[in-house]
Amino acid sequence: MKQSDIFRDNADNCLQLAERAEGQPAHKRYSRMADAWTALAHEQDWLDGEIAPVNVRSSQQQDA
Repeated sequence: MKQSDIFRDNADNCLQLAERAEGQPAHKRYSRMADAWTALAHEQDWLDGEIAPVNVRSSQQQDA
């Protein structure tokens, strides 16, 4: 199993915990954790060369 898949599994677990959470603070906390795991999975895919890096334009290119 790839590392990014493990991160996605963790994100899914956090989303399940968010659905069962009692109270808004706990729900938000688990939702933020799921977002963080998803971001880590995306970054790991990039590090593994599975997705291309994002093309970020510099401020000079945007002004032209």
